[in-house]
Amino acid sequence: MTAFAAASAPPLAVAFTWHQLAFEQLASLVQRAEALGYSAAYLDGDVSQLASLGERDVLDGWTVMTALAQRTSRIQLAGVRLVHYWHAARLAQSIATLERIAPGRQRAFFAIGAHAADRAFGLPFPPVADRIAWLDEAIPALRSLWRGESVTVRGRFVSLESARVRPTLATPPLLEIAAAGPRMLGLVAAHAGAWNMNVAPLPEPVARATQRLGAACAARGRAPREIARVLQIFARPALAPSAPALLTAFRRFHPWFADVADAEVPRAVLCGGPEAARAQLARMRREFALDLPVVDLTGLAGKEAEAALVSFAPESV
Repeated sequence: MTAFAAASAPPLAVAFTWHQLAFEQLASLVQRAEALGYSAAYLDGDVSQLASLGERDVLDGWTVMTALAQRTSRIQLAGVRLVHYWHAARLAQSIATLERIAPGRQRAFFAIGAHAADRAFGLPFPPVADRIAWLDEAIPALRSLWRGESVTVRGRFVSLESARVRPTLATPPLLEIAAAGPRMLGLVAAHAGAWNMNVAPLPEPVARATQRLGAACAARGRAPREIARVLQIFARPALAPSAPALLTAFRRFHPWFADVADAEVPRAVLCGGPEAARAQLARMRREFALDLPVVDLTGLAGKEAEAALVSFAPESV
């Protein structure tokens, strides 16, 4: 199937993260995803060190995303940008540059994640509340810079003095924010065009987060459905729900969902054979009103990853 053939299919994205793939493998799989009609690929974003990988490569996410934009022609690319890694004007310039090189191909995806290993790079490690405030200051500055304005900001975290960025962007990239808690959902309501739902794909956590976003939007006079919903869903289509490897992989690659009970994991994973996994994906798309489900194939490589890509190809779901 070609990308053209899948153009009328509902949008579907794929994720390859945790630095599990050599660049050559990653490039091949993203190119294959584009050919199969996937609308976006989510890649590793900002990271300093990952001790668990030993001596394996930990490639810079921004560089990889830029390189993949040149090896593909249509698929959108997303890698999370962490606010404490960037000076606001440099980030605005980097995003504007990629937009000039590959228009419409990037999703400007933001989060506030931080890891103690960042200190080894001399990066700041502020408390959660400060990182939220930092992102809240940075986003308006980015937008003003993209419009070509001369920007002066004297904030707690963003300091600019008549800063300007070229090229200007007539159409800035979609701004996507990962959020689950009330304070971050407030930023989604205030700034985002897309909400990356940083919750387990189960009815209860999705409902709680949706209710919180509704309250945040109401406080700002915004309709929640103006904000696209993106949800990453772990996928192991070849595994049975009872397979021990399913639980092991979920726990390894989604440690932030530690509160999901073992018995609930199969409900949160696309599994049970290709047909059952596709049906589960279609159900989640409807039940959670998703604009962009993201099939998370992290940890799969080679033939397994390609087979999973084919099994979820957009014309199938």
